[in-house]
Amino acid sequence: MDDINSYSEQLQPLFVEYGMQVIGAVAILIIGFIVAKWVSGRVVRYMRKSERFDDTVTPLIGKTVKIIIIAVTILAVLNKFGVETASLIAVLGTVGLAIGLALQGTLSNIASGIMLLVLRPFSVGDTVDIGSTSGVVDEIGLFVTEMHTFDNIGVTMPNSKVWGTEIKNYSQNDKRRVDMEIGIAYDDDMDKAMEIIKEVLAADDRVLSDPEPLVAIGGLGDSAVVIRVRPWTETANVWPLRYALTKRIKERFDEEDISFPFPQRDVHVFQES
Repeated sequence: MDDINSYSEQLQPLFVEYGMQVIGAVAILIIGFIVAKWVSGRVVRYMRKSERFDDTVTPLIGKTVKIIIIAVTILAVLNKFGVETASLIAVLGTVGLAIGLALQGTLSNIASGIMLLVLRPFSVGDTVDIGSTSGVVDEIGLFVTEMHTFDNIGVTMPNSKVWGTEIKNYSQNDKRRVDMEIGIAYDDDMDKAMEIIKEVLAADDRVLSDPEPLVAIGGLGDSAVVIRVRPWTETANVWPLRYALTKRIKERFDEEDISFPFPQRDVHVFQES
């Protein structure tokens, strides 16, 4: 019994010492995670309010700040237990190199993500074609680019695939051209049809006068004379204007008895005796 009491008296200072270290380490971890979340949130809110920062890089900067603070917190906890952090960093560097060699595809995504963020072929909210995928960009991360299609289906694409393919950005310029082709019958008056189209374009305020709209005969098809219509408008008005012009031109052609011909062929039958 005396031996047990003796051991208890010897171990008690150790329990107190290491117990306080554990409690201190847990407290540092909790405070570190809270501070990381708070600081990253403040950084993101500040960047979103400021006009100097683009929405494309804001989430990435917020995540980077959070990771750095958590990493410093973990090093502080290890240092509290007497771990040589310098040696640990060297070991982690070696391990990181080995992991990097094994994960070359992932590193390729990171490199492509950095290129996308630096060169910025598109930004968050832009309407783009990336390869065969069309949609609106939601987020550009270090590993993947997230977007949604026009029917609201989420798409996640590796950055290496995004960077290595053709990118069309429909939101990059303030003005865009609306390309339309209107077919009329060969018996109809071409000049009259073109004049009606010009009147429809002039009546819509969304059609820009500079550059000047183009209305010209674009070709002679199998069943119709093709009128090429090329008005310019602000990027946000492209599709609403296209739909409105199509409807209005049809209404005016009906009023002026200008027809839209159906596909037709002349068949000649020869009878052999």
